Amino acid sequence: MDDTRKTAIIIGASRTLGLGLVAEYLRRDWDVIGTVRGSRRTGLHDLAEASGGQLAIESLEMTDSEQISALRDRLARRTFDLLFVNAAITRGDIPIGEIPTDMFAEVMITNALSPMRVVEALRPLVAPTGTIGVMSSDQGSITLNTEGGQDLYRASKSALNQLMRCYAARHAEDTQTLLLMDPGWVRTELGGPDADLSVEESVPGVVETIERHRGQPGLHFLDYQGQIVPW
Repeated sequence: MDDTRKTAIIIGASRTLGLGLVAEYLRRDWDVIGTVRGSRRTGLHDLAEASGGQLAIESLEMTDSEQISALRDRLARRTFDLLFVNAAITRGDIPIGEIPTDMFAEVMITNALSPMRVVEALRPLVAPTGTIGVMSSDQGSITLNTEGGQDLYRASKSALNQLMRCYAARHAEDTQTLLLMDPGWVRTELGGPDADLSVEESVPGVVETIERHRGQPGLHFLDYQGQIVPW
């Protein structure tokens, strides 16, 4: 990797939005580290082979705190301009009273707790003027929830937003930019086939919004068009 290029680490980069983010940053001539779960081959491996050394791959099961610590230790001598955490699951549109306890715990751990563990663990690797971003959703907005549905997914994203608020307050003196990003309704396994946007339509806007807010400390909740999302 070239020490003169900007550097990003994208957590959860094996497919859809995460993979799209990696591809976009490579197109902008960044050096990138992307993480995948396990050892199976993914589209990220194809990108790495074609990247001329600009993309490296690390293995991370984000829900495993020991693996997060191990990743931090492996990267301890690196400094990143961007840390972006992209990970979420849903288990269907089930009313909250019908959701099993283990399903509730699984989604909350994956969508809210684990991203914040990554942020807390890897924040020392981000440059003082760098950016820490987490993929959120407008479904995490309490203000915009006028129709209900997707109870657990909405709750997990609201929890993520609140935890990032706590993080921002705790590190109020930091000069890093903090972003909660809403990518729009995207045609992924999560968004479904009827969603408004393709990955290719969403991701450039996400990256442009991230870059436009570089050097603006504090927490911002924004969509892929750079618009403020109400809490």
